[in-house]
Amino acid sequence: MSSSTESPPLPLRGRPASIGDLFWAFTSMALQGFGGVAAVVQRELVERRQWLTREEFVEDWAVAQILPGPNVINLSLMLGDRYFGLRGALAAMAGLLAVPLVIVLVLAVLFSSVSGMPVAQGAMRGMGAVVAGLIAATGLRLISALRQNVMGLLACGAFCVTTFVAIAIFRLPLAGVLLGLGGVASIWAWHQLGRITDHATARPGR
Repeated sequence: MSSSTESPPLPLRGRPASIGDLFWAFTSMALQGFGGVAAVVQRELVERRQWLTREEFVEDWAVAQILPGPNVINLSLMLGDRYFGLRGALAAMAGLLAVPLVIVLVLAVLFSSVSGMPVAQGAMRGMGAVVAGLIAATGLRLISALRQNVMGLLACGAFCVTTFVAIAIFRLPLAGVLLGLGGVASIWAWHQLGRITDHATARPGR
């Protein structure tokens, strides 16, 4: 009888096998992320390696964006520390920076000799368009994770649209938008969590 009432076991979560595995995983992501690693990191961590669920990635990415510094670096530090402490955080960050740094230095030397050519400038503009498309595709792919967000899908959509309008159209300072809309979103999430807690505690007494 107890087997029919027990909830099914949670699926096993993948995790890096070692610090070396963590280092080379982030090195691979960095080498794939020409123009930005955000789209690659989401695919690698969530879909391929399954070290994070979509919901966890959205939450960790939100924290990484609020913290000062590059978003992907912040995420690598958080994930590395979660599995291996300080050594893991440093290994993940080194994986993102070590090999790409060498490549960037070499490319900077080579590009300096052709940077004034129209062909090179056109190529850079084309790369920028591709990067914008990758970021947009990543955002659309993660929308489904908002269905389980404590704030509710409608509220999440409203905050997304308001943030886009504030930054892209009115060009308000990013820090002000984060403090203003981020503060309102935090208060709303806290309110929703309180309602869920009250509902859960009131249910057994019925």
